[in-house]
Amino acid sequence: HLDLVTKMLEKRDIPISVLKNAVDKPLGEKEKIAWGEKGPSQLAQNCSGKHAAMLITCQQNGWDMATYLDVIHPLQIAIKNEIELLAGENVSASTLDGCGAPLFAISLIGLAKSISNLVKSNEAVHKQIVTACTTYPELVAGQGRLTTRMMKAVPGLFMKEGAEGIEVCALSDGRVIAIKIIDGSWRPVAPIIMEIFKRWGVVMPDESVKIYGGTSVIGEVIANI
Repeated sequence: HLDLVTKMLEKRDIPISVLKNAVDKPLGEKEKIAWGEKGPSQLAQNCSGKHAAMLITCQQNGWDMATYLDVIHPLQIAIKNEIELLAGENVSASTLDGCGAPLFAISLIGLAKSISNLVKSNEAVHKQIVTACTTYPELVAGQGRLTTRMMKAVPGLFMKEGAEGIEVCALSDGRVIAIKIIDGSWRPVAPIIMEIFKRWGVVMPDESVKIYGGTSVIGEVIANI
């Protein structure tokens, strides 16, 4: 991830210093351990790839890169418009994400519709996005994470996770699971997906979540839907 973000920017002569996302250490536990005592950086923060892409978009369109996070910046207006177009509803509120980028609120139904429309779209740019994500799932999430494991195991599956218990799963025919866990926990996500995929007849790996009493399995998280 770090190498790719660096190459994305260097290839276009955009200095890393132009990134305006928050600073952090790598998200993955193994990667965080390997990072050691080095201080947090914008490059290592989980959203550096998204911010690099936003900077490249600004460069391609001749937009100011110094103010790319302003909610009234042409880039952010374009992002908001695209969200509303795919979701089929207006953004209900705007705030700031933890990384510093504007965050646009839509309903869970709107999220499901937007991802369904994305995977079914015949527009070249939409097809390019879906193909890139399904071809390189380790760049959508990270090594060992549920999203990456699932996309590698289920042919054509498009998935994207978000903070605080957000997950979307989309099949190529447009069927979508959109999840928001109210308390932000990740533990129920895989069991919900497993239950819905079972009903749809979609084969997926065993991602069951066991409950332990000491070293013994005493139960399992199940989806009551």
